[in-house]
Amino acid sequence: MDIPVYKKVKYATDYNYTRGRLYNEKNSQHRNPFHRDKDRIIHSEHFRLLKHKTQVFIAHTEDYYRTRLTHSIEVSQIARTIARILKLDEDLAEVLALSHDLGHPPFSHSGEEALDECMTDFGGFDHNVQTLKIVTRLEKRYPEFEGLNLSWETLEGILKHNGPIEIYKKNSPIGFFIDNFISKYDLEIDTFASLEAQISSLSDDIAYNNHDIDDGFRAKKFMIKDICEIPLIYKIHKDIITEYSNIDDFMIIQELVRRLIGYMVNDLLEQTNKNIKILKPKSVEDIRNHDQPIASFSKDMKKQDKELRSFLHQRVYTHSSMDKDRSNAKKIINDLFSYYLDNNELLPDSISKLCCGKSISEKAFIICDYIASLTDRSATANHAKITNKLLLT
Repeated sequence: MDIPVYKKVKYATDYNYTRGRLYNEKNSQHRNPFHRDKDRIIHSEHFRLLKHKTQVFIAHTEDYYRTRLTHSIEVSQIARTIARILKLDEDLAEVLALSHDLGHPPFSHSGEEALDECMTDFGGFDHNVQTLKIVTRLEKRYPEFEGLNLSWETLEGILKHNGPIEIYKKNSPIGFFIDNFISKYDLEIDTFASLEAQISSLSDDIAYNNHDIDDGFRAKKFMIKDICEIPLIYKIHKDIITEYSNIDDFMIIQELVRRLIGYMVNDLLEQTNKNIKILKPKSVEDIRNHDQPIASFSKDMKKQDKELRSFLHQRVYTHSSMDKDRSNAKKIINDLFSYYLDNNELLPDSISKLCCGKSISEKAFIICDYIASLTDRSATANHAKITNKLLLT
């Protein structure tokens, strides 16, 4: 079947009118700017590292469970599909989906919480800001500049995919980093990002809610009857068993997740189109300058999504069977940070050299960047080397 080439809507982000890159480069002969950005993310070191970073279940427990890498790929598929249906820029939606978790440290949210605690005296840690730091400074792939030199529209979406950056501690190192960067390259942090960025953010919600059902069921954190307490799940389950009388529980979950993704995508498309009809945007600037996001679920779906999140939080994310792994993960991060802060010379040579002559605050951020870049297994191995204790096996 031939896929028709569609004409993008007037409020889509148009790469022909990109605001460019911080450092001027010649245009690619065969790729538009956002396609080029996507390729740069895929070929980056930090994207590869996501392969061994936890999504929900710490990777040592089961090869089947999703990692940050597989999750990011799944988000990009959903974002690309929605962007195509809405006649937006698919490449921009996809690059934002692929890059949205680059800044996550090892061990998922347990690792982020621990690293934020370690950095309390230095302004804290935020994985979204870390992602911006990675793509603008920490990636070292080009002799002409630091970072990946991504398009303005991509950087805007990376920083603002959840909405305007209204609150951050301006007197903190994180605040200094944001202020310093936008003083050179204004990302207009008080406005919303493009519709492609908004779609990417909600695609993340769709992906992790649904796939955490899959992983949580496989990990035996709940039974089908438990999750059917959620009305939307109950309805989908009833339809499935009516249509397939001899289906086993594993296949029920697969079909349930597939259908729920469809429900959520269709709801998002319907509500977003309603919002577009009300606003009548004539350009991407109308999207950015509106007082609320245009991409949205309906009120009913938001309610159902909240119930699903609450269920997953209680039955999966904070399940008592995961307490030991979460505790050990946090201990690994805390121990590594304290040890390296006191013993800079035992860091890898390239990192140790960066610490020479630096203040304690500067050293803390160098060490934080290093630890955040580690995978689950490299963080575990480093910790075992230091303490002679293997906490996660």
